[in-house]
Formats: sequence, structure tokens, C-alpha cells
Amino acid sequence: MPTGVHLRDARQQLFDAAERLLLRDGPNGLTSRAVTDEAGCAKGVLHRHFSDFDAFLTALVLDRAAQLEEQAMTLRASAGTGTVADNLTSALTTLFGPVPVAIIPLITFRDELRARLRVARSGGGIAILAQVTTAVSAYLAAERERDRIAADADIDSLTLSLVGGGHLLFADRDSGPPTTAVVNKLVTTVIADTVQRRPV
Repeated sequence: MPTGVHLRDARQQLFDAAERLLLRDGPNGLTSRAVTDEAGCAKGVLHRHFSDFDAFLTALVLDRAAQLEEQAMTLRASAGTGTVADNLTSALTTLFGPVPVAIIPLITFRDELRARLRVARSGGGIAILAQVTTAVSAYLAAERERDRIAADADIDSLTLSLVGGGHLLFADRDSGPPTTAVVNKLVTTVIADTVQRRPV
């Protein structure tokens, strides 16, 4: 695209370009020049919309985190349907999709980005993981209310086990995502005791 051509919805095009770079080259490949080249625009376009590159990355992470919140609502709405294990397996596979998993190391290794995310929103310093944690916790609480897991289930510990274990399963980008069976085995193992002890 010629540099003089106006980008419609430049912010979104820049976000989409950054997402493609993250998936293709990882966090190390994400520079302001790489983003504008991928978007097919002049470097100045990014700086017209954002004060600096960390401001751009902050907006990118918050935009993608907001998308996870929509998926969290879908998980919450599934409470009381299907099986708890299947719902959580599906949710972890979606919530730890390629883009969220690519964003997590970006946040981890950029101190300035983490600092800005903390200012932007509560729990922002671990954005993405915070959204996944909130989604899983809310779902488990909803299932406990429906007596589908034990009334004395420790929601916080279950959530940490599921989110931590899920992240480890999905974090290795080189070998590809885990199979549904592998994710289901993790979920089933973590929740087995609370599901078995639930009231009949």
C-alpha cells in the first residue's frame, strides 16, 4: 500500500499486523517498523495514533484481552450444561488460543508494557492470564452454585491449577497446541475429587 494512502481504521489494521507478526515471528519480531511494514503503511501512521510503541502494545493487549472477556461470558453461560470437564476443556483450548499464548511472553519480557498495563486496569500487569483466571473462576463458582461440583470446593486452588497447567500445555509454540485429549486429561485430573464428591 502506498504510504500516502489513508488507512481505514488504522488502529485495527495495525493491531492485526502486530498479531500476524506475533504468530509468525514471536515477541522478538515485534518492532514498530515491522508492524508498519506488515500493515503496509508509513511508520508515522503508528505514531499519529499512539504516543510511542509501548502505548501501541498496551492498546493491543487491552484490545485482545477484551476479546477474551467475550469468550469468558460464553464459558459462564455454559454452566449447568454438558459436563464440567468438557466445558473447561473447550474453554482452555479457546482462551489459550494462538494469539493469547503469543501475547503472554510479550508482556512477561517488556517491563514498561507491564507497568502501563497495571496503570490501565486492575490485574493488567498479567493481562491475558488475568482474563483466563477470572473466566475459569467465575465458571467454577457457577457450577458450585448448581451443585455440579462440591460445595466445599476450593475455587481459587482449582483455578490456579487449571490455568497454570493449561498455560504450560499451550506455551510450547514449536510443537503446536496440545490435543483435546491431553487438555481433557489435565482438567479431569484437577477437578476429579470435587466432581466425585458433589451432592447427588
